[in-house]
Parts: sequence; C-alpha cells; structure tokens
Amino acid sequence: MPRDKKRRSGRRSPLAAAGLIGIGLLLTGGLYAGASAAMAATPDTPTQTLTVEDGKKLFQANCATCHGLDLQGTENGPSLYGVGAMAVEFQVATGRMPLQMQGPQAPQKPPQFTEEQTLAMAEYVQSVAPGPEIATGQVLDGEGDVSRGAELFRINCAMCHNVAAAGGALTEGKYAPSLVGVEPRHIYAAMVTGPQNMPVFSDLNLSPEDKRDIISALLWMERNPSPGGFSLGSLGPVSEGLFIWIFGIGALVAFTVWITAKSN
Repeated sequence: MPRDKKRRSGRRSPLAAAGLIGIGLLLTGGLYAGASAAMAATPDTPTQTLTVEDGKKLFQANCATCHGLDLQGTENGPSLYGVGAMAVEFQVATGRMPLQMQGPQAPQKPPQFTEEQTLAMAEYVQSVAPGPEIATGQVLDGEGDVSRGAELFRINCAMCHNVAAAGGALTEGKYAPSLVGVEPRHIYAAMVTGPQNMPVFSDLNLSPEDKRDIISALLWMERNPSPGGFSLGSLGPVSEGLFIWIFGIGALVAFTVWITAKSN
C-alpha cells in the first residue's frame, strides 16, 4: 500500500503536459519573431536599384497597350513624346495611371508601383522622348512669399480649385481635385505639365519663383486650419447657406413654437 501511494503521487496531470507544450510553443514563436525582426532591421540589407532597362520592361508590360511600344500613342492613349519624366512621375505616383477605366478624367487612387519602379519608368520615357525633369530643390521648399503666393493662387487657380484649395466641380463630370495633402513636387508638376483639364503654366505665365510662392501658400493653408471655426468643407456660400437654413431657421421655428405653447 505505501508503494502504490508513492506511485500515484508521482503521476503528472494532463494539464501540466499541455502547459509545458504551450510554454515551449510560446518560447519558440517568440525567438522566431525576434530573429525575424532583427533580420528585417539589419541596415546592411541591399536595396534594389532599378535601371532604365527595368523601366522599359515595366512600361511595355503596363503602359504600352495604350501609349504604344514606342511611346507614339494609340487610339486609347496619347503620345508621350515630350512629356518627360515629370509628367510620368506625377501620373504614376498619384495613382492616376494606369487608368482604371475610361471616364471624364483619371481619378487619384493608391499607386500601383513602388517609388523605384515609378522613377525607372519616368527615366525610360525621359531617355526616349525628353521633356521636363522631376522638380527638386528650392522651388519645393515652401519658404517662398506666402502672401504673394496666395494672391497668385486666387488669380490663377481659385476659380477651379476653390479659394481654400478644397477642389470644385467642372463641366461634363469633370472636377478640379483638392490640393490639401498633395506633395509639393506634384503641385509643381501639375502647373508645368497641365494634366487633364488643367492649363499649362509655362515660365512665361508663372515663373519658377511664382510657382514656389504658390506652393508655399498652399502649404501654409494646410498647416493653418480655418481661423473662423468650422470650415464646413470650405465650399463657400453653398454649405454656409445650407447650415443656416437647417439650423438657423430650424432654431427660429422651434423658438416660435415654444413661445406659442408657453403663452397658451
């Protein structure tokens, strides 16, 4: 009897075995996750540099159906001769190209290519049919004359993009997009290349310094929200009138009903 009691007291519970297995799995998974994170954070990992030849292959696989193998254009897409790297980077980096479907204009959407792939395609187009290069440097620094830039924006851009750069509707289903959150190089590229319904602003219309001032004003408006309180979408008298109609007149009607009920 004493020997049987000793054997019974030495048995392990099934829950203890399951607990040991669980602890082992947790330790193994933790070590694997830590090793994976350490490998991913290794600074010596080489980055892939794409060449113009890589850009040519990407263009032929994704763009040539509409723009032609030689960039000469087809019935479904315009020629790319003379558009340069600036226009290609703008259209591809903003997701407007490749075109999702035919319509009044190409909407902005998440880009389908990485930055390296986009630059490779842009450099390929630049090598075949040169045009404006991608803007860099001082024109994008946002340190221009904000007051002068706001005036230039009101004169040249606000009739389509709204005085608060919130965008606006055009004819036949077209629209001027909002400029809030747009990167400076893409604002500059839009002024130089005139995508879709936008006119081209050459250096004779707006000098590089003028464009710098406009970009500075747009960045300032983005950093400084409406000082008057609720912007109501920055759509001007339409949203303001609707707000007054619903809440202002509604409050007056409610106040009138309350006075009438109180007097009765």
